[in-house]
Amino acid sequence: MHVDVCSVVCIHPEKVDRARTRMVSEGTAERLAELFKVLADPTRVRILSALQHGELCVCDLAAAISASQSAVSHQLRLLRVARLVKVRREGKMAFYSLDDDHVRHLFREGLEHVAEE
Repeated sequence: MHVDVCSVVCIHPEKVDRARTRMVSEGTAERLAELFKVLADPTRVRILSALQHGELCVCDLAAAISASQSAVSHQLRLLRVARLVKVRREGKMAFYSLDDDHVRHLFREGLEHVAEE
């Protein structure tokens, strides 16, 4: 017997209807899946972690996570496209920060979830 499946088939129409009316749309599900794909990289997670407490320039981010500036720059571009980080230019410097409080909250919720293990 598998614990992951029912041992009999018994559909509860009212529960199915309720679930269907409350589920996210296909488009929303696809966008959310794309967001989670972006978060599925340890380097990007470390960048988000480093930015939890304020903005950093690319040089400082690279030093903080022990990676090359080009590698960090590539990851930052993906995070920026996903609207997880934003950039502020000051002269020749590029400073990155979390895009908004939603990103900070999402990161903290993820940390709390993995801490439950």
